[in-house]
Amino acid sequence: MNSTDPERDRARPARRYDAIVVGARCAGATTAMLLATKGYDVLLADRATFPSDTVSTHVIHPQGLMALQRWGLLEDLVTTGCPWLPTYTFDFGPVVITGTPTAPDGTAGAYAPRRIVLDEMLVRAAEKAGAELREGFSVSELIFDGERVVGVRGRAGGGAHVSEYARVVIGADGVHSRVAEQVHAPRYREGPVLASAYYAYWSGVPATGAQWIIRPGRGFGLIPTNDDMTLVLAAWPQAEVAKVKEDLQGNYLREVTAAMGGRLDRGRQETRVVGEGVPNRFLTPYGPGWALVGDAGYARDPVTAQGITDAFRDAEMCADALDSAWRGSCGYDDALTHYQQRRDECALPMYEFTGRLANLAVPPPPEMQRLLGAIVGKQRAMDAFASMFAGALPVQVFFDPARIASLIGTDTSVSG
Repeated sequence: MNSTDPERDRARPARRYDAIVVGARCAGATTAMLLATKGYDVLLADRATFPSDTVSTHVIHPQGLMALQRWGLLEDLVTTGCPWLPTYTFDFGPVVITGTPTAPDGTAGAYAPRRIVLDEMLVRAAEKAGAELREGFSVSELIFDGERVVGVRGRAGGGAHVSEYARVVIGADGVHSRVAEQVHAPRYREGPVLASAYYAYWSGVPATGAQWIIRPGRGFGLIPTNDDMTLVLAAWPQAEVAKVKEDLQGNYLREVTAAMGGRLDRGRQETRVVGEGVPNRFLTPYGPGWALVGDAGYARDPVTAQGITDAFRDAEMCADALDSAWRGSCGYDDALTHYQQRRDECALPMYEFTGRLANLAVPPPPEMQRLLGAIVGKQRAMDAFASMFAGALPVQVFFDPARIASLIGTDTSVSG
């Protein structure tokens, strides 16, 4: 993270981008696309070449689908053959809740595309919007002018290092963001990794909608995706993960086979098991000459599958903030402060709910168990629970005592 090195940068290129986006997946590709659509000169760089896979929660909740619709990309996703997921089912053992997640505008259900499909679609949309895509390009360090980030240094393959300059460098490079690390982005509301989730793709495992199975100390998932495949997932409390990884395939297969109650009997595991644990934390998402979007700036356990939908939301907020600053509607610090405030206001209730749900070592409190039992069989209440889980209905709205009473017809008071 040195300032400009004259020995390596003898002649700076005449071109200076408005934005360099580091990381070209859900958060980065959409941020680049939106900025390019607004007329800005954008470089989008990623060490991967597309199509490229990555560990993912896959699910795009209704508000993520609304974003794709706004951007004219939802039909592109549908034509990939990714199945629509009309319902979410939550099997808590004593109770099973099935509901349709629905956004306020009526957008219902979800899609859960493979990342080799979704990310390819998004980077090509960014290119079409006018962003310059540089695949196979690894950013090694940021370039500073005093405290301000002014560019990046990196290279493609084994080629020579090159330096590129911009008004802002946007880190969209995931939970282990190099951009966030090099700018020492402050962390807050930080919690431990609560669980690690591992999955593989299976053929011959039909499933209607997305399904989550919660058992004492375990979590499981069945999520249909592209190519007639179903993502089959198992999650363990973080304290057990080291032991689990001693025989990851064996432990995974044993657990999912036992949990699925025969649903895998005619199926075949088609890929190796992959996964990870995700830290729970917020980072300050901006500073002089830099900004963060997606998991680079805010991450939470994957149990509620918010990652892609959150990335789309952050991309829009960040692009709008930068546009306001560059067009002179307000100053850079004011615009990006507003971005942080809006992001946190949207994310915090789900962040807290996700943390409680992800703590597999601790059973749900009695009041939550009573609420779940009261919801069963009441379709409007089950739909509301699914919508809350998806983030389409705010957590605080769902858990409002008056709303709960109206949904289940009793004076039940529960804290989310």
